[in-house]
Amino acid sequence: MNIVVLDAATLAGADLSPLANFGTVTTYEHTVDEQIASRIQDANVIVSNKVQLNERHFAQAPQLKLICVAATGTNNIDLAAARTAGIAVTNVAGYSTPSVVQHTFTLLGNLMTNIHRYAEDCRNGAWQQSPMFCRLDHTITEIANKRFVIVGYGNLGQAVANVAKAFGAQVVVAERPHSKEVRRGRMAFEEALKVADIVSIHCPLTPQTENVFNADTLALLPKHAILINTARGGIVDEAALAKALSDKQLAAAGVDVLSTEPAQPDNPLIQYQGDNLLLTPHTAWASKESIDRLIAGIADNIDSYLNGGQTNRVI
Repeated sequence: MNIVVLDAATLAGADLSPLANFGTVTTYEHTVDEQIASRIQDANVIVSNKVQLNERHFAQAPQLKLICVAATGTNNIDLAAARTAGIAVTNVAGYSTPSVVQHTFTLLGNLMTNIHRYAEDCRNGAWQQSPMFCRLDHTITEIANKRFVIVGYGNLGQAVANVAKAFGAQVVVAERPHSKEVRRGRMAFEEALKVADIVSIHCPLTPQTENVFNADTLALLPKHAILINTARGGIVDEAALAKALSDKQLAAAGVDVLSTEPAQPDNPLIQYQGDNLLLTPHTAWASKESIDRLIAGIADNIDSYLNGGQTNRVI
């Protein structure tokens, strides 16, 4: 088997030796569109995270049988064209859940305890100049007893809910936006926003969720609310969020994803300078353990394909 990894840099130098059990592995740190054809022309298996592959590329790879997406989302692959070409496509579901949960609460904890501001104060000598043993310049609040609204209640949302409950939060599961029915145990989306102290987003980006957090819905949140987005950037209208933060219509936000990545200089959240925003560069998924699980999942998918098996990773 000729296995080609198109964007190995997205795997942070992970050990790819499990893939070598199935054949020759050729790796490229990055691949741009004009390089794809020459790199995949003899490939039987492609491993790719973010390289976009479509019908044109499939026609250039006559030996291609399997695409292993090194991620959960498959939006970078033309699935219909792959199906027509007889190319199987797999993803790896759930590998990053512990990492994303940890990152969610890291962002939230920093914002609620103002750790980033206190750390900066220490670097600038404020503690050394304090007339008492500590500094109390920035408000510190607790997760306990807060209404913790979760938007997107799949495996990841449920894992976040479990940790929120361990902190003593009152978990509220928001119904899907625009839904005409409210399922048992859930609260209508807009009603949930109105009572939220914390909102954590874990839903996929779909036509129904694109910019669902916009000027109107952000205005429903109490002014003390904190918004965390470790899902997809397009779910939140970034200009509206920047304005809400600037106008103190929203207390704070922690964001790991943007609508266009890598971040563009003119993105409103990149330009925003307030200390009530924590922005990280799409790293919530990327713990060492998470990446190791991802590689193991890709190897499992190749093994399953070669042995004619079906797993819940096969699309």
